[in-house]
Amino acid sequence: MEQHETVATTLARSVREEIGAALADVDAELARRYPGDPGTRQPVHTVYVPGDVFAADTVRSWGDQALRALDEHAPDPAALAAVLGLPDDLAEPVYARVRAKLEREPVEDLRVDFEDGYGTRPDAEEDAAAARAARLVAAASTGAGPREAAPYIGIRMKCLEAAVRERAVRTLDVFLTALVDAGGLPAGLVLTLPKVSHPEQVRAMVRLCEEFERARGLAAGRIGFEIQIETTQAIVGPDGRATVARLIDAAAGRATALHYGTFDYSASCGVSAAHQSLDHPAADHAKAVMQAAAAGTGVRLSDGSTNVLPVGPTARVHDAWRLHYALVRRSLARAYYQGWDMHPGHLPTRYAAVYAFYREGLEEAAGRLAAYARRAGGVVLDEPATARALSGHLLRGLDCGALDGAEVSRLTGLDRADLDRLAGRPAPTADAARGAGAGPRVASGPDARADQPVQRR
Repeated sequence: MEQHETVATTLARSVREEIGAALADVDAELARRYPGDPGTRQPVHTVYVPGDVFAADTVRSWGDQALRALDEHAPDPAALAAVLGLPDDLAEPVYARVRAKLEREPVEDLRVDFEDGYGTRPDAEEDAAAARAARLVAAASTGAGPREAAPYIGIRMKCLEAAVRERAVRTLDVFLTALVDAGGLPAGLVLTLPKVSHPEQVRAMVRLCEEFERARGLAAGRIGFEIQIETTQAIVGPDGRATVARLIDAAAGRATALHYGTFDYSASCGVSAAHQSLDHPAADHAKAVMQAAAAGTGVRLSDGSTNVLPVGPTARVHDAWRLHYALVRRSLARAYYQGWDMHPGHLPTRYAAVYAFYREGLEEAAGRLAAYARRAGGVVLDEPATARALSGHLLRGLDCGALDGAEVSRLTGLDRADLDRLAGRPAPTADAARGAGAGPRVASGPDARADQPVQRR
């Protein structure tokens, strides 16, 4: 056994103990505020459907419309590759995977919209629509609905500003009550709180969740929600501080994600309609602040949408597809792994962009991770944090169907459990382990039941 030199020290043990005691509260606060990524599946997009339009066959209808768009405007791999500029070696695998995804799981996350997409209706009409949405969501979660249910699903209520506050609270109450009455809150339930501009609005949402849980006998913390960033006040407050960090804190562990609202935020900055886009400098600034505030907290990020729809003649559809593809790729490169899709025609380019992104980086990421696992040499010497990022990258590709477990294992020498361990993820459920974006029927990153506290997806 190797002999080690005995070294001398100067500081007394009591000094180290006093330092430890002095920093104990800081350690606890950092652990509470920054638990790290939840390590669960994150959908690659969110689809918004108005409350009066949502139906039992919405997911299948979107998939069928997307497939028809491909058939009409890009009927084979070469055609889609020519439109999007895909390299030859990616054309076939990306195209095949996009079609398979649209046939199997066209929508990963669906939000039934009772805000801008729904508008102002008579109270009785919105009550009925919210209750109907809950029944459809409940049917999907129990297997009574269509086979192609979205893994994540929920509602966007109206905001908590004075003009619509009563209506927002009532819609939330009607929806959640109907869900519980139908058998319980489903595992993949997601709620979105829009147009947040002050931490007290988030605290009010927390209070609503607490009161509902208490009244219906649910576990404390079961209900979480997303915060939609659509106002400048949500980014920078009057005191110059980053409000968004305060919003996360005000959520008291219930915030699951921050969603950027492209058009409301751009308008609040005074950006003219023609220049409101995901890649505007005002958008980049807001999203950078969101990213810094959310880092390490376990709160996920989602980019917004484009309002350029792929409809009309083929040339116009191709232009819209190129724009959407470029915007999605741009978001992915900036670590915004989720975004909004507002039209079925956006699904082909959403999945093409996501699949190309993960497949392009497969061999490099796999090679570096294999070298790290072997502690072998290579052109790049990676740190443990980089290994976590590399394994997380591959896991995201597996979750959405861009990659296959067999090819990742072949290239890395690691199985899914190894990747989960390196990424700091919890062990996946049996459904998630099937890979290729399968997920459970109504999947949940947290796999939370109605009697379990929410965890961030």
